[in-house]
Amino acid sequence: MKPQIHYVPTLAERYPVAFLAGVMDFLLIVLGSYAAHYLRFGFWYMSQHYLTATLVIAGTVVMCQLLLGTYLSWRGRHLIQQLNRMYTGWLLALAVIASLAVLLKVAEDYSRIWLGASLVISLALVTSFRVSVYVLLRSLRARGKNLKKVLVVESGDAAIMLREREAELPEQGYDVVKVLRLGRGTEWERHLVTEVTSCGAHELWLCLPLNEGEAIKNVVHALRHQTVDIRYLPDLGDLPLLNHRVSTIAGLYTLDISRSPMEGPARLVKRLEDLVLGSIISVFVLPVCLFIAIAIKLTSRGPVIFKQYRMGINGRRFKVYKFRSMEVHEEATGQVTQAHYGDPRITRLGAFLRRTSLDELPQFFNVLQGRMSIVGPRPHALAHNEYYKDMVESYMQRHKVKPGITGWAQVNGYRGETDTLEKMVRRVEHDLWYIDNWSLGLDLKIIAMTIYKGFINGQP
Repeated sequence: MKPQIHYVPTLAERYPVAFLAGVMDFLLIVLGSYAAHYLRFGFWYMSQHYLTATLVIAGTVVMCQLLLGTYLSWRGRHLIQQLNRMYTGWLLALAVIASLAVLLKVAEDYSRIWLGASLVISLALVTSFRVSVYVLLRSLRARGKNLKKVLVVESGDAAIMLREREAELPEQGYDVVKVLRLGRGTEWERHLVTEVTSCGAHELWLCLPLNEGEAIKNVVHALRHQTVDIRYLPDLGDLPLLNHRVSTIAGLYTLDISRSPMEGPARLVKRLEDLVLGSIISVFVLPVCLFIAIAIKLTSRGPVIFKQYRMGINGRRFKVYKFRSMEVHEEATGQVTQAHYGDPRITRLGAFLRRTSLDELPQFFNVLQGRMSIVGPRPHALAHNEYYKDMVESYMQRHKVKPGITGWAQVNGYRGETDTLEKMVRRVEHDLWYIDNWSLGLDLKIIAMTIYKGFINGQP
């Protein structure tokens, strides 16, 4: 009689990563709260209502992180991606906590210094923990540990993008141990099963064009008795992708090729960013705006504010506000002549306003209205949209998000007059890159770059 072999689950199987990461975040937030309490009051003992607030804060943060999928596997994600999602969860949690404090009228029961210090210390501890784990995993993977073995099946040059990034894969936790060319028939399928078993592959990546649907079905069927994970990496190299991902609609899986990233929590975070920063900036620039308005009225005839229809998110039109920098003039219907060097329409004050970007300040009112964002693709005149939409690939995809006062293209030098098609192409490329890579951290970086070098410019 054969001895019975008892299956002993591993630590990862007993306690999923999401559970362990959530518990660690909870404990670090509690620790940060106690540390802030000691710094504020000089002793560690925490009264009941402070302890209750601590547990509520920790629980809310963990729940928000769960909702955003922060505790899913970190494998295959860069550190910046992980931190961006984590910080988004914290912002969402802070909004929930602030709402609870207002509704329950308990804000005055707690020390603001303690609350602020708790949040700062806890966030620093959680960030340090994430970075430490990332560095540890990177060190292990550099020594060939904690790697998932990958067997790649490709057709034609469908895996060319994968080969270009193959050197980065070990850092992300993957090791391509073998590449097979796609074959046909039962003999090749048996060979595939043998290769999967012999190389000990954890995952099989199918790098195939979209027209190989039948081959995908055959591979999945051939490996029906294997436990290897199968991923499909479609060859979409010729398609202009925007915020592509996999979604589920009514139980149907969809490969999203072009979608806006401003949905769900991201949309809330973006709007909170615009409201908070827009309100603060508006208060600070109000005296400047009043001074500019008086100067415009004294130096030229016409209205202080220039209004023009522009295209906003999802193609909806809105009025954009700017300080008038030109003499009042008429143009032919449907024609918009871009400002250029030596343009006689520009007033002397207007030249200064345009050179320093002060003419854009009224657009913060557009931001507070919800029609624009502080950061986003700059809105073009409607006539320019009609002109360029057939000349520049994916031009209209800029309108999947709200237009902005400043943007990735502007801080990289693509601002002002677009007197050549190449300049417009490069501007659109930067706008689409921003949309595809949006994060709160990127917005703050662009705002910082605008403050550093964006006000003074050599554009007309």
